[in-house]
Amino acid sequence: MTGEAYSSTHPPLPPTTEDQRYSWLRLLRSRGIGTVTFYRLLAEYGSAQNVLEKLPEVAATSGVKGYKTYSKDALDAEFENAKAANARLLCFGDANYPSLLANIPNPPPALWAIGDLSLLARPAISIVGARNASSLGRRMAYGLARDLGEAGYLVVSGLARGIDASAHEGALGSGTIAVQGGGVDIIYPSENARLATALAEQGLRLSEQPMGLQPQARHFPPRNRIIAGLGLATIVVEAAIKSGSLITARDALDLGRDVMAVPGHPCDGRASGGNLLIRDGATLVRDARDIIDALPPMQMERAVRRPHINDLPSPPPERRSLRQTAALHQQILDRLAVAPTPEGQLIDDLDTPARKIRTVLTDLELSGEIGRGPGGVIIKKR
Repeated sequence: MTGEAYSSTHPPLPPTTEDQRYSWLRLLRSRGIGTVTFYRLLAEYGSAQNVLEKLPEVAATSGVKGYKTYSKDALDAEFENAKAANARLLCFGDANYPSLLANIPNPPPALWAIGDLSLLARPAISIVGARNASSLGRRMAYGLARDLGEAGYLVVSGLARGIDASAHEGALGSGTIAVQGGGVDIIYPSENARLATALAEQGLRLSEQPMGLQPQARHFPPRNRIIAGLGLATIVVEAAIKSGSLITARDALDLGRDVMAVPGHPCDGRASGGNLLIRDGATLVRDARDIIDALPPMQMERAVRRPHINDLPSPPPERRSLRQTAALHQQILDRLAVAPTPEGQLIDDLDTPARKIRTVLTDLELSGEIGRGPGGVIIKKR
């Protein structure tokens, strides 16, 4: 994580009317607008509607001709799909937005939700693990989730087969949230359709992706970060060393959250990731009591940070000559390699004010020359 990223430490004013929420989502869906760029542009121009009006001009400055914001027809269709699925839009700064997630760097600006939003007020534990889980692993996940639920904790997982499904099933009676990789109305895998229906009725399903979007591999790393961000701790039940579950555990560590793991037999590849975490200092988990004892005393009250317009002034756009802009563009591109580069490292390497660098990064993102990876790292595309 970079200390320079925009985060809930200085939150923007949340959308309070339907028109504002519409503009907020339209900006988020526009081409080249990642989470970091979304918050930076809100900080610079004051509102999503102001940004939408300025985006073509900003894109033209960075050399993108004919830039168009996300179409109203496409957004109208998304809202119609949401209405049909009984999904509600949850924006950063809303009263129901989970406080733990709100306090990670660059939290999701908007989430679609199906189910009981009141669950978001409860302290949560994330449970992740292998899709090809053993029967013992599934029993362990089910038992941990059930016992944590009885102790008052909400259980968060990813609605995948294996450990995720068992964790949700164990906590259905007490409260559980599924964070989905695709649209919140798209059930993946299809074998979990009955579980997904039960979650909509007894729990909650969340996704930051557009309604109707089929999940792809690139959607799961940001989904895993949300799983880690929602929980006080992340529990790994079974996971290979190179797995999405270990990515979630690393996200949790980056966010300053506890990571715990269930040990397994050294000869079982599904236990290799959890055993590695334990070797490196993760709390060893035998039962729910090990988890509860490792956490601070549970605080049931919410601590939602209320955004205020004075928290984030809206400075005017900075005037830059074309020569200065081109030179800084090239300096940034020359510093980037194929491997992802943290934004903070790039700012440290260049003898230029951070605000100028961030403005040029927006230009490069809109032109498609760079992208953003999980945690705000910068990826050179061409």
